[in-house]
Amino acid sequence: MNEKLVRVGTTYIPVRDVENSSTWYVNKLGAELSYKDEDKAILNIANQSIFLVKSKENQSSNFYDIYGEERFSITFEVNGLDALKAIHRDFIEKEIKVGEIENRGHAGRNFVFYDLDGNKFDVWSELSTIFKEKYLA
Repeated sequence: MNEKLVRVGTTYIPVRDVENSSTWYVNKLGAELSYKDEDKAILNIANQSIFLVKSKENQSSNFYDIYGEERFSITFEVNGLDALKAIHRDFIEKEIKVGEIENRGHAGRNFVFYDLDGNKFDVWSELSTIFKEKYLA
C-alpha cells in the first residue's frame, strides 16, 4: 500500500451550548461558520474544519498526562514570536482566558487559552516547515 494519510481534516470539540460556543469561536477567534444546527456547528479555522458537538455536562477535549498535568489536544501555530505576542494581547483584550507566554525548552514560545467550556488549546510561535514552504513561499 503506497497510500498514506495526507492531513487532519476535522477536529471534534465537545460543547454544552452550540449557539453560544459557535458565536464565541467566530467573534473571539475569527472562525468562519459554515453550518449550524442545534446539535453541532462546523467552523473553518486555521486551515482546518472544527466540529463543535453538543455534549453532556463536564465534557472537554482535555486529558491528563501521567504526572497529573492537564493537557490540550490542539496546538495552533502562528508565524513568529511577534505574532505570538500580538495574538496573546488580542486574546487578553477579547477577555479570553489565557496563560502566560512560556519557554518550554524547545524552539519558539507558547501560551494556552480556553474556550467557554474549558477546552484547553495551545498556541506556538513556530510554523511547520512544510506549511511555510507550501503557503508562505
